[in-house]
Amino acid sequence: MKKLKVGVLGATGMVGQRFVSLLFDHPWFEVVCVAASLKSAGRLYKDAVKNRWGLESEIPASVKTLQVRSVVDDLAAIAQNVHLVFCALDMEKEEIKKIEVAYANAGVPVISNNSAHRWSDDVPMIMPEINPGHLKLIDIQRKNRRWQKGFIVVKPNCSIQSYVSILTALRRFNPLKVHVVSLQAISGAGKTFESWPEMIDNVIPFISVEEEKSEKEPLKIWGEVKNNKIILAQQPQISATCIRIPVSDGHMASVSVSFKEKPSKEEIISSIKKFQNPIESLRLPSALKQFIKYFEQDNRPQTRLDRNFERGMGIAMGRLQEDEHFDWRFIALSHNTIRGAAGGAILTAELLVKKGYI
Repeated sequence: MKKLKVGVLGATGMVGQRFVSLLFDHPWFEVVCVAASLKSAGRLYKDAVKNRWGLESEIPASVKTLQVRSVVDDLAAIAQNVHLVFCALDMEKEEIKKIEVAYANAGVPVISNNSAHRWSDDVPMIMPEINPGHLKLIDIQRKNRRWQKGFIVVKPNCSIQSYVSILTALRRFNPLKVHVVSLQAISGAGKTFESWPEMIDNVIPFISVEEEKSEKEPLKIWGEVKNNKIILAQQPQISATCIRIPVSDGHMASVSVSFKEKPSKEEIISSIKKFQNPIESLRLPSALKQFIKYFEQDNRPQTRLDRNFERGMGIAMGRLQEDEHFDWRFIALSHNTIRGAAGGAILTAELLVKKGYI
């Protein structure tokens, strides 16, 4: 197929950089536009991210010399030259909302990494392996807003990726209560150790708004499309504590769960290994051979060893133990800027292409 032309909004930030890196040599997509704030607009991309490039890989040669556009002032020109945009803007929520709506109004599909539209009734919040059926909201959204080609789809917060995936595989046992402690990497704040030296040898026991997202967003993911919107799932009840730790990439979670019907250890591991991935047959470019991997070793998963499982798109799980106060507890791990951000959004875009929305 001929490659679709894509733009990255917020291309100079940490997640924007990850989009640029992951989209290099993608079989379906080609980055033809990088956009950011007025501060970076007009500069070559390589100059705009000079001393700010936070990835180990080099800046893709095909993007280095692209001129950075203004997200707002160049909207019309960008809309004429792309088939879709990925949004990784770091602005006030209301400002992001307006920008995403403006692009959709201009006929551009928007796949957003931001939280601005996560609670809009007609905007699906997608984890492709968990709730691909929620894409039907796009038809309702277009009807509501009188959009022909444009739409907005969002991905959920990076903090929930690992444990929502695992709990989905265990849904048949009816999880009732979940306590999660999320240990989050500094790239989740758009930082490196060079730009945030205060994090070296340090832990910060607070991440603004993160606990609310971690507790509520899974209920929309597990919800049901009814009466032209998502009716939230009622269970499980989730209590979350989110902590910033001195790790470059990878969000780890310590999870305790009570079930209506307590499964055995063998049943849990079997459900993880036999999880039926609903998009497996679509053969999407970013799809995984194995969605969740269970480690038998007591000291796994480890962030440095396991965050890049399945090219950073897989979920790692280990330390499954019975719990005195809950039923079971386990450790989960996912790569926050790949699975939890840019990679998850790219997989969603591939799904949208395959389903005919783009």
